[in-house]
Amino acid sequence: MEYYIKANRFLLENEEKSGGYLKIINGIFGEFAETIPLGSLVVDWSGHIIAPGLFDTHIHGIKGYDIMDGTTEAVHEISKAILQLGVTRFLPTTLTSSKTDLDQTIFAITEAVRQGLPGAQSEGIFLEGPYFSEQHKGAQNPIYFRDPDYSEFREWQSLSEGQIIKIALAPERENTLNFIEKVSKDGVFVTIAHTEASYECCKSAITAGAQNFVHLFNGMSGLHHRNPGAVGAALMDTRTFSELICDGFHVHPDIATLALRVKGDKLVLITDCMRAGLMPNGEYQLGEFTVVMKDGMARTETGSLAGSTLKLIDGVKNLQGWSNKPLYKIWHSASLSPAASIGKDTKFGSISSGKIADYVVLDEELIVQATAVNGEVRYRRD
Repeated sequence: MEYYIKANRFLLENEEKSGGYLKIINGIFGEFAETIPLGSLVVDWSGHIIAPGLFDTHIHGIKGYDIMDGTTEAVHEISKAILQLGVTRFLPTTLTSSKTDLDQTIFAITEAVRQGLPGAQSEGIFLEGPYFSEQHKGAQNPIYFRDPDYSEFREWQSLSEGQIIKIALAPERENTLNFIEKVSKDGVFVTIAHTEASYECCKSAITAGAQNFVHLFNGMSGLHHRNPGAVGAALMDTRTFSELICDGFHVHPDIATLALRVKGDKLVLITDCMRAGLMPNGEYQLGEFTVVMKDGMARTETGSLAGSTLKLIDGVKNLQGWSNKPLYKIWHSASLSPAASIGKDTKFGSISSGKIADYVVLDEELIVQATAVNGEVRYRRD
């Protein structure tokens, strides 16, 4: 099917355009044009903004469901819920848990993808753990922490039918550098997280193949002028991406703006959302922990931040307001940069000719009016 979208504003890959038409051909973006041939099929979104679909590369759950529920229902419901928030691609994200629970969760994700997801589409599984260190455990259960085991990982990868695309670990654990080299050669993206690793240790991990840092500033050794830590390695190394949770709780707005200045297009906005997202205040489970969510902030009983309830589009709005940068540039921190962080930026993440036509229709207040996957509108606001 071929059609043109008419709108007031388009957030294209390298600029924002006013007016005009965007061509969609069989689920693929075509060229942007000021005029179109007579008789063309036009979908009229006058008064609206067309932006690329958002890509959440770190999300545990939402609307009462969690990936660690280990059910296909949970994966399907998360897929539907985030589509309404403008997310078209995501990485179902696990937590540190028992091997039995992780086996079940990986199986459920794989089966759900095989059945076909009704909303946002999975682009691979993100294993957050279990190869972490206790000093910055966050809401990860330390009784399951252990050193990386390539044989164990290969079992999980076989169970997932090759869908595990990303794994987070603490590089100071035994045998980690060898593990990083092996899984990187397998095409898996390694990210540093929940770690007390030194600056030098992180640099060695990056040389071995690690390419990302999970939720920058949170769950890692901090920045000190004589001891740069994991934060220093993340900010200094231009080869790496850094995730950031822009909910105003995890990172101060000015520090988020600083991270944007330093990392540029290698800053990746994420939610790290858990099942309390889109839910009322109350108690919820995150893995084996009870979490209390109040006014959008989720904490464990010991007071640690436990994921978030952030909507990715709100992270975009927050960082755009804090930094005063053009909307299309900040939007790409939640669409193009996430895709690039797992090597999929040639397919997704921006409105550019030849890429898959995932897009979001927004009003001027950036409220999602419709979301399209592969050029097909799958959600329309009542």
